Amino acid sequence: MVEAPVVVVGAGLGGVRLAENLRNGGYDGPITLLGAEQHPPYDRPPLSKTVLTGDDERVDLKPAEFFRDSDIDLRTGTRVVAVDPTSHTVSVECDGTVEPLPYGTLVLATGLAARRFPGSEGVAGVHVIRTVEDALALRAEATSASRAVVIGAGFIGCEVTASLHSMDISVTLVEPTPAPLSGPLGPRIGEMVTRLHVEAGVDLRVGVGVDEIVTEDGRAAGVVLSDGSRVDADLIVVGIGGYPELEYLEGSGIELADRAAGGGVACDGVGRTGVADVYALGDCANWHDVDGHGHRVEHWTHTVDQAAMVAAHLLGHAIPHQTVPYFWSDQYGLKFQMLGTPRPDDEVHLVDDDGRKFLAYYSREGLLTGVVGAGRVGKLMKARQFLLTPTPISTLLGG
Repeated sequence: MVEAPVVVVGAGLGGVRLAENLRNGGYDGPITLLGAEQHPPYDRPPLSKTVLTGDDERVDLKPAEFFRDSDIDLRTGTRVVAVDPTSHTVSVECDGTVEPLPYGTLVLATGLAARRFPGSEGVAGVHVIRTVEDALALRAEATSASRAVVIGAGFIGCEVTASLHSMDISVTLVEPTPAPLSGPLGPRIGEMVTRLHVEAGVDLRVGVGVDEIVTEDGRAAGVVLSDGSRVDADLIVVGIGGYPELEYLEGSGIELADRAAGGGVACDGVGRTGVADVYALGDCANWHDVDGHGHRVEHWTHTVDQAAMVAAHLLGHAIPHQTVPYFWSDQYGLKFQMLGTPRPDDEVHLVDDDGRKFLAYYSREGLLTGVVGAGRVGKLMKARQFLLTPTPISTLLGG
């Protein structure tokens, strides 16, 4: 059961949803939500889309009155620098002052920090996107840029490329694997994503990495690729993933998962760490599945599910089942969506392709594992029912 007071480290999606679920579930004790950023909690997916393109300044998760009306003590600009499970306190830093804050239940929901290209720190014109300040800084420079290089063709890199292209910037997208998104989704879907970028006019360089960021007078001027070629640019965006920023847990005794398993805070199947009264959820958490394997998943809906599960466990309620994993991305006017748990080595069945929009099923050992599509929202969401129970792929293919 929940021990008061509840302190949540991280005022993003996971922290806000956890606090909301606790209140909705009947918990009326103290809740303190600690956010390192000065802003109220906001949604991160729009940063590489509508915030970057100028359609939004920030997309807040809740209106300001929500925290007041829910009696949630939201503290922005407050960073946790240490955790002491023995005394049940966290050390919080605000305006240069460090003070202890007691907790009964502690929930870690600190998300990720963006990986930076080695040696690029402090170089003008080199950007990452993880915070609203990152997105606004890139947007400000993009207004006067004509050429950009995006390093990494994962979801963030592809989204940033599409957004910059919509701002009339010539973009070169660099990816060391054979195709965009081929790492998580395999080469067949990578071909489909390649088609979208090439038809939009993006200069796509695959199977090649970036050896060096070229600077002139302290500012980025381009990149040198591993094949020896140089690409000039006014700005560079690094989209090579993120990592759990967990230095504040040093010396706490809270176990971290092996890097091979994705890193993050090691948890069981309901978010419990090996330390009493300490839980973790979201991008920073590595949860065990029913088979006892640890996984760290960086999807919006996964975080929402985990917040509901932790809250239910703390309240002594029935643990809700996780929904079918879902992810979406917006690129070139198309909604790119993924359902389930497809792997790059799964068998891919392309069932709908008009040259731009497409839909594909994934299968493993004869069973449906996932559905991926672009511009096929209705058809994709109808397939969700087949992922709720083991479904032979042959029943969907008419075999």
